[in-house]
Amino acid sequence: MELARLEKAEELEKSMSSKTPFFKAFGPLLFGRPAERTMAKLGCVNSLQELYEIFGHLLPERLLAPTDKGVNSRERLFSTQVTFWAFAAQILSPGTACLEIVRRVEAWWQERAGTGAAPRSSTSAYCQARARLEPTALELIRAEIAWSLERNVLGEEHWLGGRPVKIVDGTGISMPDTPANQELWPQSSEQEAGCGFPAMKLVGLFSLASGALLATATGNKHGHESTLFRTLWGKLQKGDIVLADRGFSSYATLAGLQQQRGVDSVMRLHQMRKADFRSGRRLGPEDRLVIWQKPKRTDAWSESEFAALPEALSLRLIRLRVAAPGFRTKSVVLVTTLLDPVAYPAEQLRELYGQRWQVELHFQQIKTHLAMDVLRCKSPELIEREVLMHQIAYNLVRSLMQRSAHGHHVPLSRLSFKGALDTLRHWSTLIAAAESTPRQQQKLIEQMLALIAGNPVPERPGRSEPRAKKRRGKNYQLLTKPRHEMGNLPRRNRPKTKQPKTSLT
Repeated sequence: MELARLEKAEELEKSMSSKTPFFKAFGPLLFGRPAERTMAKLGCVNSLQELYEIFGHLLPERLLAPTDKGVNSRERLFSTQVTFWAFAAQILSPGTACLEIVRRVEAWWQERAGTGAAPRSSTSAYCQARARLEPTALELIRAEIAWSLERNVLGEEHWLGGRPVKIVDGTGISMPDTPANQELWPQSSEQEAGCGFPAMKLVGLFSLASGALLATATGNKHGHESTLFRTLWGKLQKGDIVLADRGFSSYATLAGLQQQRGVDSVMRLHQMRKADFRSGRRLGPEDRLVIWQKPKRTDAWSESEFAALPEALSLRLIRLRVAAPGFRTKSVVLVTTLLDPVAYPAEQLRELYGQRWQVELHFQQIKTHLAMDVLRCKSPELIEREVLMHQIAYNLVRSLMQRSAHGHHVPLSRLSFKGALDTLRHWSTLIAAAESTPRQQQKLIEQMLALIAGNPVPERPGRSEPRAKKRRGKNYQLLTKPRHEMGNLPRRNRPKTKQPKTSLT
């Protein structure tokens, strides 16, 4: 599957021309072939230029250029470029309806053309244009932005000044309840038919230093997260360190990453494997060097793949005591392939695993602040594109945060994703309005970056935030069967209260 995608990507790159500047070709692509007088008034301006002015340098122009043949070769109102930036603007402003994006393009036409009525379009045309976006091109754009973030990571931002750390974790995503979505991503078996929603399982690979989302793998409830993670091994490089929770911790994963990819691991010990700190060789307080023997093969590995793994594996067990208030777990056992206690002290490894929580914050940012928790498209083809566009939008905001952190000497981990997103939304229009004065435009961009860096997240060591909700939900009855079979229901499911008895005295 991955090989086919790569071959398709190479064909796509060959079919795309990068000789024509983006803005120069933009006018005829957006509006077909209007009169020359109208085009002279329109100039070479993107309908959603505010995003391009800030992020355009991150995207290879050839990936959004028209193709020589196929569906993206025709001159349309919603060309590939317009559709991409419109889709990105919609993701960066959660809750924006498709009709609002269409009206935005129409308003731009009216403002720039000055004469004549704006071309009328519909949400159907915009949705069809989103379906024409090539997933392979979107994946290449996502990868290009992510690796540009990685290239800009400073040496001191890596762990111990030199080892890149990648965090892996999984999450769930919901989407509209349509037959096509249910077939590919079936709902939980505990829910009645017609009462649940399709559920996608997504495994993401993040960079600890930059926060970039490097790669993802998706599946349904029948696949385990560790199996999805194996499809991402090709995104890891020799010398990387994988930081993961116990769901990914197994003999095959630890051995396979080290032997096949030259990648070390720091993971929490799986709950089914007992930690014996009396065996092995003592390296320090609650730090043991142990040897694991090769277990029986599981169905997740083929016979040839499992036979290639070593018969024994030297590992290191480290106990982590959790004394912070609000944490349910008080003792955690770590397993790692970093065996040298001098080069990799146990205390440094304990602190490194504490940073694994960053991946939970990254998923919160992309699912809550960018609203990927509940997708909106109703077909698997559009769902695939919507997920990719969420990842691109997330990496665009992370690139803005990185520029701000490096330019103003602020730790990247102290910057607020939500703050950067809000600042981007309010300043992008002002930056686009200064297109005719490049120096003023660059000055505005620097002011925006200074604002992002000037509002760091306060340090709150030992903060306790229990996972509990204060605001009560509405007391409506739950849907236990399809809505058309529920019949008439009371407006509220309030329990009947008995009136207290009164006695005559």
